[in-house]
Amino acid sequence: MINMRARHAPGASTLAVALASLLLSCSGSPGTTSSDGESPVRNVRKAASAPVTEEPPASSTAEPALGGEKVRDVFARLQATYNDGCTTPGNCEYFLGRVLDELNSLDEASKADPQGPEHFKEPLAWIAKLRAELGEDSSFENLKKHQGLLTETRDKINTWMQGHPEDYR
Repeated sequence: MINMRARHAPGASTLAVALASLLLSCSGSPGTTSSDGESPVRNVRKAASAPVTEEPPASSTAEPALGGEKVRDVFARLQATYNDGCTTPGNCEYFLGRVLDELNSLDEASKADPQGPEHFKEPLAWIAKLRAELGEDSSFENLKKHQGLLTETRDKINTWMQGHPEDYR
């Protein structure tokens, strides 16, 4: 007759070792640091952000250049501005600045996308037109003056992206 406990013993000991390792790694109380004064989380982030020597696989849709954002992620944030607006006096400055920031981020992500800026020709042209109108002045007064152009640019890009779902899904 086979002892059933003996069959489970290696699994239980492996689980115990894993749990003990986890407990040891988390055993510091809040506010404590490692002996060299550096956070272990910071070490993990450094290791995770170390350059990879392997060639990354080729991507077919809206992948960013190294360190850049994906077009779909920026577009999602731009779409979220539809839930906001200049309906309350204190929110208008935030809203217009946010739309401009997201359009600028979308411009960068589109240019860094593996499909190349030629794929995003129309949205990039609309953003360039907006920038030419705004000039270097991103003050609230100037953004308020160009509010129609800001939201029109956002709306045109939204319509364009809806026709290119492979870029944001």
